[in-house]
Amino acid sequence: MTEPMTPAAPSPRAWPLIPLLFFLVVFLGSGLYYTSAGTDFAFYQIKAPVVAMAAIVLSMLMARVAGKKVNTSVDRLLAGIGHPNLLLMCLVFLLAGAFASVSDSIGSVDATVKLGLTIIPAEWVLPALFLISAFIATAMGTSMGTIAATAPIAVGFAGATELSVPLALGAVVGGAMFGDNLSMISDTTIASTRSQGVSLKDKFRVNIWIAVPAAALTVLLLIVLGGGEHQVEAEPFRFALVVPYLLVFGLALCGLNVLAVLIVGIVTAGITGMVMMPDYTLASMNGAIYTGFEGMFEIMLLSMLIGGLSQLMTDQGGTRWVIERIHGLTRWLKLPLQRAGEVGIALLVVFANVFVANNTVAIVLTGEMARDIANDHGVDLRRSASLLDIFSCVVQGLIPYGAQVLLACSIAKLSPLALIGSIHYCWALAIAGIAAIAINRPRLPLPNREGAEA
Repeated sequence: MTEPMTPAAPSPRAWPLIPLLFFLVVFLGSGLYYTSAGTDFAFYQIKAPVVAMAAIVLSMLMARVAGKKVNTSVDRLLAGIGHPNLLLMCLVFLLAGAFASVSDSIGSVDATVKLGLTIIPAEWVLPALFLISAFIATAMGTSMGTIAATAPIAVGFAGATELSVPLALGAVVGGAMFGDNLSMISDTTIASTRSQGVSLKDKFRVNIWIAVPAAALTVLLLIVLGGGEHQVEAEPFRFALVVPYLLVFGLALCGLNVLAVLIVGIVTAGITGMVMMPDYTLASMNGAIYTGFEGMFEIMLLSMLIGGLSQLMTDQGGTRWVIERIHGLTRWLKLPLQRAGEVGIALLVVFANVFVANNTVAIVLTGEMARDIANDHGVDLRRSASLLDIFSCVVQGLIPYGAQVLLACSIAKLSPLALIGSIHYCWALAIAGIAAIAINRPRLPLPNREGAEA
C-alpha cells in the first residue's frame, strides 16, 4: 500500500471548523448541564471520545459534500492520528499511567509524601509543588513528563494535608508549563525560535522578563492559598520506597528522554516492590502496569481522535481560515503598528492552539505567518518567538481537552473543568503577556538573524 501524499495547501474556509465547535459545545455543554443538575462525575456522563468520533464523522461528511473522497479523508485522518508528536504523547500517557500504578501498588507514593512532609512545612506544600515542577520541566524540556512524575505526589500531599486536590494539581501543571515555556530543550522553544530565525538564548532573555513575574505572582498566591491549618504529624516510612521517585527526578534533571525515564522508573519500582514485599511478585507488577494502561485508555483515545480531527480541519482549510482572519485583524486595529503586530501574533497562536490542542503544532502552523506579521509591523523577531511560546503555553495549560490537563486529571480522577481554574500560573502568564504587549515601547526590530541556534 502506497503512503498517501500530503494534499496541496487548501483554500481558507470557515465551515471545516464546525465539527470541532460541535465537539466543544457537546463536551462542555453536557458537563455544565450535569453539574447544574447535581450529578456526580458530571463531565464523565457523556464520554468525550464518543463525541470526538461523532465530530470526525461530521467532518468526513462535510468533506464528502465538498467533493472529497471518503478514502482520502480516512487517509488524512490516519495521518493526523499517526503524527510523531501525537504518538509520543500517547506513549507518555501509557508509561505515566504504568509508573503511577506500580509506584502506588508498592507504597512509593505514600512514602514519598511522608518524606516530603518531613522536609516541607505543610503550609508550603503548594508553592513547593510549583517550584519543584518548574525545576524538573525546565531541565527535562517537557511538561508531560513532569506531570507524569509529579502529579501522583501532589495528590498524596493533598490527601495528607487536607488541601484541595485541584489546587495541588494546578500547582504541578502550572510549574510544568513554566518549565516547558522557558526550557532550552523544550520542543515549543525550538519550534518558536526556528520559525522566527532567532537564537535560543535571545528568545530566553525576552521570555524571562514575562514568565518570571508571572511565576513570582503564582508563588505568592499559592503561599496564601496553602496557608491555614494544614499541619500533619510526621510518620515513619521506608526510605527505599522513595528511591523510584528520586531516580525518576534525577534522570529527568540529567536530560534523559522522558520515555526512558518512565521505563526506568517502572522497572525500579517493580524490583523495589519484589525485594521489599514477599507477596509482591512479577505477576503483581504486570497487573499494576496493565491497570495503569487501562487508566489512560480514555485520554489516549481522545488525544488520537482530536489529532485526527485537527488534521481533517487543517486539510480542508479551517486552520488557515483562522490564521488569515487574525492576520487581517492586525491591519485595521487602531493601535501603534508594532503593538498591533504583537496582538495579531498572540491571537494567531491562541486560536490555532484552541483548534489543534497541541502547542508545538500550533507554533509550527503559525510560525511563518507570525514572522510575516512581525516583519510587516516592526516587531522584534525575538519578541515574536517569545509571544508564540508564551501564548501557546497559556492556552495549552487551560483548554480542558489539552494533553497536560487530561493527564493530570486522569491521574487524580478529576474533571478537567474542576482543574483549569486552579492552574494559576497560566492565568498569571496570560495577564503578564497582555501587560507586556500593552506597555512595550514600539521600536524597530533588529535585523533578521540567519542560522539560529538549535
